[in-house]
Amino acid sequence: MNQPKDGEELIFVPLGGAGEIGMNLNLYGYGTEAHRQWIMVDLGVMFGDDDTPGIDIIMPDPGFIEERRHQLLAIVLTHAHEDHIGAVAHLWPRLRVPVYATPFTAALVRGKLEEQGLLDEVPLKIVPLGGELQLGPFSLEFIDVTHSIPEPNCIAIRTPLGVVLHTGDWKIDPQPLVGRKTNIDALRKLGEEGVLAAICDSTNVFVPGRSGSEGEVATRLEAVIAMCKGRVAVTAFASNVARLQSIVRAGAKLGRHVALVGRSMHKITAAAIETGYLKDLPAFINEEAAMTLPPGKVLYVCTGSQGEPRAALARIASGEHPTVTLGPGDTVIFSSRVIPGNEKTIHALHNDLSQRGVEVISAEDHDVHVSGHPARDELADMYAWLRPRVAVPVHGEIRHLSEHVRLAKSLQVPQALLAPNGSIVRLAPGPATIVDEAPHGRLHLDGIILTQGDDSSTKERRAISHAGHIAVTVILDERGRALLDPVVIAAGVPQEAVDSARSAAAEAISRLERRRLDDDRPIIEEVRRAVRRAVQDAWGKRALVHVEVARAG
Repeated sequence: MNQPKDGEELIFVPLGGAGEIGMNLNLYGYGTEAHRQWIMVDLGVMFGDDDTPGIDIIMPDPGFIEERRHQLLAIVLTHAHEDHIGAVAHLWPRLRVPVYATPFTAALVRGKLEEQGLLDEVPLKIVPLGGELQLGPFSLEFIDVTHSIPEPNCIAIRTPLGVVLHTGDWKIDPQPLVGRKTNIDALRKLGEEGVLAAICDSTNVFVPGRSGSEGEVATRLEAVIAMCKGRVAVTAFASNVARLQSIVRAGAKLGRHVALVGRSMHKITAAAIETGYLKDLPAFINEEAAMTLPPGKVLYVCTGSQGEPRAALARIASGEHPTVTLGPGDTVIFSSRVIPGNEKTIHALHNDLSQRGVEVISAEDHDVHVSGHPARDELADMYAWLRPRVAVPVHGEIRHLSEHVRLAKSLQVPQALLAPNGSIVRLAPGPATIVDEAPHGRLHLDGIILTQGDDSSTKERRAISHAGHIAVTVILDERGRALLDPVVIAAGVPQEAVDSARSAAAEAISRLERRRLDDDRPIIEEVRRAVRRAVQDAWGKRALVHVEVARAG
């Protein structure tokens, strides 16, 4: 490794994932301010919720690095979860650099690029497991870890100013079932070499002990399925290939035929088979064939563990699935955790299934799930192996990052830094410090259009979802007098409040008629304020009000 030159710095900038769990985007820069080169690690999404009505996908705003695109060398992906790769196909046209990934991750990215018509345009380059990569001043080493998806990687980033370990998502699983175990020897060797900084997963920093093993889950799943008499459906994260393998093997051992239900389940399974996983499993049957078998011979593996309304399990629960039906005597097993924020939709799904007479078994009841992220004892192991001089927590809400800082300090890490999205962190030379703030924010995929997260359409949609919308049309003659009563059209507003709005609009126009008005603007504002006040008095809510003036002649 070359010696650092005067003025060169090693910089870390999180633009997503440091302040929320999801939409990870991390930048590493090296060089002088005028001649700095960058790499991006991960480019993911998160999903919309009640605060973003009509928005399915949210991604980090890459504007900071987009302005420096000529200095960006590559996008490097740690693993294939949506919160790490989901924005690649959407944002690559703004960046236009090579994308590096291990085979399984590349297979899933390839499918996304094909959907966007970019497959022949994007330089997607395969890195072998445990491989190395030279990108300008950055020398990268991919280190095997375990997680809840095949081929997760820590990335050791060597520079003239020191070594950084970017952990990605990881855990320590002595029995992962699919893929390689965490390469503890490589991590210890890195610690002996000397680690400047660890940029580390914070998801489970509040969880004591260890996260548990997929091998243990496999045993428990088999025992639970063995108790069931009718049709069984197991829902899990589609990306957890080890869990899928455990379910299929349990089904085969218990004399059940397995059918995959849900588009994501088929896509992940195809990518796993293509890259050499899921070997020696019995053949899957299709959904139609499963419905012809005796109930005790059927095992479905379904998408929809988080209550997603368009996923397979929600459609089954509502009776809207075209081929799969569940009812009395059947069982659904939730082999997944409840992601915070999804409690309401998941409980509603449980209720819909129960109303159909289906027995619901969750991870809380029978311990049929383990997390893919490190609990506190595993974090302590990682810091003991690496012995970094600096800890910078990522992949968490602010409360996770703050607790991770406290934990790292308790583990004798000399310096631990809270660096939320937008922080420009100088890792070296000198003590790690936040030297500036980068522009950062969110982009919304609204249908097929990318908009800023604070776009007015999203704000209006949110307001409509809470308090409805009222449109008032005022029709005037050429002298500014009302030709007709105002036309009021409302959506999501009680009739009593609509009646009050109509009266308030008419009264406002009557007041305005006493003076001739050639300008529409004061008319619009007077009517809008009158209608809003009347609706609030009648209903206690402030509806979104739009007023339009039409003049005859």
